[in-house]
Amino acid sequence: MSSAITFVDGQWVDANAPLWSSVSHGVWLSSMVFDGARAFEGVTPDLDLHCQRAIHSANALGLRATKTAAEIEEIARDGMQKFASDEALYIRPLFWADDGFVAPNPDSTRFALTLSPMAMPGTGGFSACLSTRRRPMPDAAPTDAKASCLYPNAGRALIEARGRGFDNCVMLDPMGNVAEFATANLFIAKDGVVKTPAINGSFLNGITRQRILKLLRDRGETVVECRLTADDVYHADEIFNTGNYGKVMPVIRYEDRDLQPGPKYNLARDLYWEFAHGKAG
Repeated sequence: MSSAITFVDGQWVDANAPLWSSVSHGVWLSSMVFDGARAFEGVTPDLDLHCQRAIHSANALGLRATKTAAEIEEIARDGMQKFASDEALYIRPLFWADDGFVAPNPDSTRFALTLSPMAMPGTGGFSACLSTRRRPMPDAAPTDAKASCLYPNAGRALIEARGRGFDNCVMLDPMGNVAEFATANLFIAKDGVVKTPAINGSFLNGITRQRILKLLRDRGETVVECRLTADDVYHADEIFNTGNYGKVMPVIRYEDRDLQPGPKYNLARDLYWEFAHGKAG
């Protein structure tokens, strides 16, 4: 099997099967959250944590989760049996409200989970620039959830970056500090020290971000969570990201600077792959 499938209402269906009507609150007023996990090379690192975060996101948006994290993981693993054991998959659980007016009706919360074949991007790296778009603060948007309504602005940032000839972009928070890339958390290395923006509520503390922090620190590396400026990123020795799509990926061009995947990126990626294969979730 190579096409995407969706679990909804107790059964697996084609991923193109309709999930909601035009008056569904989730479509009309964006009461929808999701999460993303990965299956690749026969492993599913931190799948349990992604399922747990889906529950947290639902609660944060005022929904009422209709599945437990353990049930979500069981559904995901059941669906994975329908694909080749080594096929790279994107695992996406969804919660949304069907009813409500502006505020969602939590009792109308529904659930679906989609498995989509999606190749891992490899180690070739990507280019990035500084975006004019910014991440919101938690008093202005549901930044404590992986909420679908947060992503259109990230999409606008990507459109702007690609219009300038870049693959991705660095987004600032409302105070002008570096937050993250449009699609993943951000790390830099400078003079042998790894740094990443401190969590301040304007972006998610990613599961892969947390995993890389622990893996590097357990190896004895100095990793600092701190305020980063656009100038810090521009003058970094290395820039890389962490996120579900590619896990750990290097920046090979930032604005007008050409970069190479450096030793801290290489260590982070190697440690993650060792973790993933030695402790399959």
